[in-house]
Amino acid sequence: MIHDFVAGLLLLIGAVFILSASIGLLRFPDVYTRMHSASKAGTVGSGVLLLALAVYSMEFSVVSRALAGIAFFLITAPISAHLIARVAYITGTKPWKGTVIDDYAANVNEKKHKQP
Repeated sequence: MIHDFVAGLLLLIGAVFILSASIGLLRFPDVYTRMHSASKAGTVGSGVLLLALAVYSMEFSVVSRALAGIAFFLITAPISAHLIARVAYITGTKPWKGTVIDDYAANVNEKKHKQP
């Protein structure tokens, strides 16, 4: 009975995170902020949903796979979002006009000048 309640609560929390990621994809102004929303909130939401699966099933094989899935999400999502953002920046995708600080510009310009 308690497992069902906790699993349901975790499902609700995960759904809220995924909903916030979806709203961020629709509302944010540029590719970088949209990617931030999708990678952060989507990763947390998916992780919480997998945690709900583990709590609900309480079987070792399912719990171990759910924990492996959570670890996989936590490792791969930030790395892939960083690489996609880097490629978008290098290929000339401009940040939103309201972006105040562009720390990556100096790094990209420095690497362009070092190439033969």
